[in-house]
Amino acid sequence: MFAAVKPVDVASPEEMAALGERLGHALVAGDLVGLVGDLGAGKTVFVQGLARGLGVPAEAHVTSPTFTLVNDHVGGRLVLHHVDLYRLERAAELAELGLDELCAGDDVVAIEWCDRFPSVLAHGHLELRLERTSESGRRVYAAARGESACALLERWGAFSA
Repeated sequence: MFAAVKPVDVASPEEMAALGERLGHALVAGDLVGLVGDLGAGKTVFVQGLARGLGVPAEAHVTSPTFTLVNDHVGGRLVLHHVDLYRLERAAELAELGLDELCAGDDVVAIEWCDRFPSVLAHGHLELRLERTSESGRRVYAAARGESACALLERWGAFSA
């Protein structure tokens, strides 16, 4: 099952975070979110909002896991694993991270740069592509792959007319 929708425009980092927060409220156990976009497109800002929507405490300080590769955030209604694949060069490194186990579990996983290793999201997932439209403006495209991701897209409602 696959669904793609009309993109949404956001005018500021605050709007990007609010869009993520709205998704965070809609997430259920086992949901996977893949994020694609150039450096500075707003992926981490989106995940900060997503964490807020999951109820992750503000003192968790959601930051990019570029160097740690995986940041785990607990204390919300679901555990959030925030993953960044930017620095990985080989698919074998994914196994070292235990990414298959994370993606097959009951926690929420948000993966920045998921397009670098498309096989990582062989499970159903919601893919978000973020593109710059201006200095602070962004356009967000959403594509749901799989039944659970289609259900998530519908619960989120951000792309409804």
